Amino acid sequence: MKLDILAIGVHPDDVELSCSGTLLRHIAQGKKVGLLDLTRGELGTRGSAEIRDREAANSAKLMGVLVRDNLAMADGFFQNDKAHQLQIIKILRKYQPEIVLANALNDRHPDHGRAAKLTHDACFLSGLVKIPTYDDDGQLQDRWRPKAVYHYIQDYDLKPDIVIDITPFMEKKLELIQAFESQFYNPKSKEPESPISSKAFLESVIAKNRGFGRPSGTEFAEGFNVARPVVVGSLFDLT
Repeated sequence: MKLDILAIGVHPDDVELSCSGTLLRHIAQGKKVGLLDLTRGELGTRGSAEIRDREAANSAKLMGVLVRDNLAMADGFFQNDKAHQLQIIKILRKYQPEIVLANALNDRHPDHGRAAKLTHDACFLSGLVKIPTYDDDGQLQDRWRPKAVYHYIQDYDLKPDIVIDITPFMEKKLELIQAFESQFYNPKSKEPESPISSKAFLESVIAKNRGFGRPSGTEFAEGFNVARPVVVGSLFDLT
């Protein structure tokens, strides 16, 4: 199965919080979208890895993506090394995405920036013919390098290099976030409080997307950073 976009998040719900509106927009355009979670989020204050697995599957179904995989790396303790890079390379070569969306380059949670660098490096290395990987049937995989990697903005208020208008999809984005009901605001929950479990946190997500949209004249947008300049064929590709 070849994908147009593969959105990678180190924790289940990273993608929903940060770039699900963008994914919904491209799915509506007929693009083939998949998700890859690097960990099961087992160090999260609330819930458990098993609960997060169920919530992630439910969100993926609501979003309409074609696949959601989880590499089950160690939450908090994964490294940007050969073993972890090869895990991602195998997925990249399996789905051959044109575009990869990845964690923020710099953020409050140390996993986010580390996962961003890990993903960025894996995307480059995946294009090298002298790094052999094999599929589940033992067949040698073809090398593959995505055309672009875009890093979605998460907690830190980074200045975006590009923004995507998600105004028609904001309500659906909030539904996807709340599919992770163990993690976010739920007045019936008996779980301990966390930095993301308050009603104010959900309001901050709305405010952030409104803030990204305002300078470009849209009601809601999601912001992305790039590690290298974006190349376009015409000034008319930019609006």
